[in-house]
Amino acid sequence: MRISRGDNTPDNAALIGFTNLRRARTTRPMVIERGRGIFLIDENGREYMEGTASFYCAALGFSDEELVEAAVRQMRSLPAYASGVYRTVPAALALGEKLAALAPMKDARVAFASTGSEANDFLIKFMRFRNAYLGQPKRTKVIARTGSYHGGTMATAALGGFPGTAAAFNLPMDDVLTVGQPDFVNRALEGESEAEFTARMLLEVEQTIEQAGPETVGAMILDPVSYSAGCVLPPAGYLTGLQEILARYGVLFFDDEVITGFCRTGNMFAAETFGFTPDCMSLAKALSAAYMPISAIVMSGEFYDVLEQASDVIGTMPHAATYAGHPVAAAVALRMLEIIEERDLVGHVQRVSPRLHRLIHGLSGHELVFNTRALGLGGAVQLHPLKGQPGVRGQAMMQTMMDQGLLLRVVGDTINFSPPLIITEAEIDEMMRRFTAALETLPREAA
Repeated sequence: MRISRGDNTPDNAALIGFTNLRRARTTRPMVIERGRGIFLIDENGREYMEGTASFYCAALGFSDEELVEAAVRQMRSLPAYASGVYRTVPAALALGEKLAALAPMKDARVAFASTGSEANDFLIKFMRFRNAYLGQPKRTKVIARTGSYHGGTMATAALGGFPGTAAAFNLPMDDVLTVGQPDFVNRALEGESEAEFTARMLLEVEQTIEQAGPETVGAMILDPVSYSAGCVLPPAGYLTGLQEILARYGVLFFDDEVITGFCRTGNMFAAETFGFTPDCMSLAKALSAAYMPISAIVMSGEFYDVLEQASDVIGTMPHAATYAGHPVAAAVALRMLEIIEERDLVGHVQRVSPRLHRLIHGLSGHELVFNTRALGLGGAVQLHPLKGQPGVRGQAMMQTMMDQGLLLRVVGDTINFSPPLIITEAEIDEMMRRFTAALETLPREAA
């Protein structure tokens, strides 16, 4: 249904993120009205295949009745209540227990928030609380990687230098230490092997800690597979080597699995896929399949115990959030975790992923394709940029994909794939058919 304001003002009065605001005043956005499985239908009745699960989050697509029913049941029983002051709701308690049992860390404890941004923001806040209690108040600095995205709050938007964000908003960055993205495909030196590249990336982290002063560095945060940087896969040995360095300097290892958590990499968590053990994890997106806004901070028992000791001294944990552990969101998330087990979504991802990998890598010889990469139920096709115009070809590809009825995320000249976990092999074939058709319509100017 079209909404009109009844004057000459464009229909859309709401600010839409990652959008040119002036253009948004004169151009009506795509308005999605309905969903069916992995497909979306806009206000004009046109159908699109959603190949990145709507910002990597709609893990069960857009019409899962069991998640809808979980929300309806909880709405009818108790639609809202804030957890705090020794009060909470059954769904939040059950979800905390379930996540703690799943977590790849010892004696895990869980705190809730509403978004991935909030989870990472709260995690940094908890780190500062912890370190102050331990008599290390100078340990406030956080290491992040260029091109990674950890959220949109003042604290998280400054992490990683996601293109232009921190500078554009004039965000405080005194406590952020930035190191390079371990992108072997695009950042390796001429003749440098993968092992040599990994060693150089790890040395950069160690030198950054030394130069800042180890006594000032509290944590390093990273996304194991950086979709925000163009689906960057970590080189062999990078994550395990990083864990050893951080442990040696007493720097906490924060694993941002907002995108990679819950089956995306072929295991429940990317930490399992790559064989490392973080001190804390942040989870969101697929936690509720994005049907309700909810996120979680999963802490190792060792990290949590210090928070508990500090709360004894103060008399309380001076932190809460109105929607943290919201009963409806928690009920939907709990049902999502049950569905992962009941439908064997980890096994499904492992079964259909080879089809996606084969089709993505099958484009590696295309004249417009610079590189292909894939892991789990995800991957990327990186195009050759137009000379002197990085990102232009990627934007053109975005439009040609839409013309083919395909929605994918574009980062520069890289196109990311991250379809809903429920995608079938036949749907993977159709997604790649549409992608190839879009690729064939791009102009062939020299790269």
